[in-house]
Amino acid sequence: MICTTVKMIGSGMEKYLTPDQVCDLIPGMTRGGLAQLRFTGKGPVYLKPTARKVVYRESDVIAWLEASERTSTAEAV
Repeated sequence: MICTTVKMIGSGMEKYLTPDQVCDLIPGMTRGGLAQLRFTGKGPVYLKPTARKVVYRESDVIAWLEASERTSTAEAV
């Protein structure tokens, strides 16, 4: 069972995602790939409320994904 936490932020609601939910949101993303992005510091911002728990703000994941937009394969990554 996957639990999603929602937090009120100002007038909106902030949604927190588990790594599995992030993988469901991004086509082709795996848990291992997401963990590697965390390790290298190249992935979306995450929170670590306990030593063994990682969660992501949905807005941070979407912002990170959209920041990777490219118009040509020649663009630097």
